[in-house]
Amino acid sequence: MEIKPIFFRSKQSAAVNSNNTLLSEAAELPADATLEEKIIAAIRTVYDPEIPVNIYDLGLIYNININHGAEVVVKMTLTAPACPVAEILPAQVADVIKLVEGVSDARVNLVWEPAWNKDCISDAAKLSLGLF
Repeated sequence: MEIKPIFFRSKQSAAVNSNNTLLSEAAELPADATLEEKIIAAIRTVYDPEIPVNIYDLGLIYNININHGAEVVVKMTLTAPACPVAEILPAQVADVIKLVEGVSDARVNLVWEPAWNKDCISDAAKLSLGLF
């Protein structure tokens, strides 16, 4: 399988290994990675400041919708409605998605249903947090 770097529109980037675990500063995915896979890799560079897990593996992203014009609409939640990053985290997600080559625009809708809980966390993230 050929691996090539994914370059964001800015010089900022992130790296993931074959398990899509954040590594360093240059994201690499298969050459035939879909736009959705590139978007997920970008989202995985955003972390909740209080939890050492990216927000995708934390289970905060409920849906990624990409239309024919490459406009991206994401449904996301937070760990709690009173989360102190409620004003900045959705904007960060939209900003990193907009940096993905091929994306024309991005919008993040914050939702509260269904309510987030620990079952939303990926198994890999649970392992890293010691929840197993």
